[in-house]
Amino acid sequence: MAFSASGLTRMAGGGGHSLWFYDSTDAMTAVRVSGYFNGAATMLNVGDAIFVLDSDAPAMSVSVVLSNTGSVVDVSDGTAISVTDSD
Repeated sequence: MAFSASGLTRMAGGGGHSLWFYDSTDAMTAVRVSGYFNGAATMLNVGDAIFVLDSDAPAMSVSVVLSNTGSVVDVSDGTAISVTDSD
């Protein structure tokens, strides 16, 4: 799939870094690919954290912006957050 700007929301920030929430039906394996967030290159800074929700799964990961050339954004592979329900 492709990045959708409507799924990206800035939750907080200061000191040049922001915390973002991204809601998508894309799996983290697609979102973590270099260039996925190119449409948000003007908003994302190196060091920003992005909570990524795969609303199909549901699955949640936290990723960090590793580089941004102004047109190409690369994020980390992401750290999965457990969303189990054992009852």
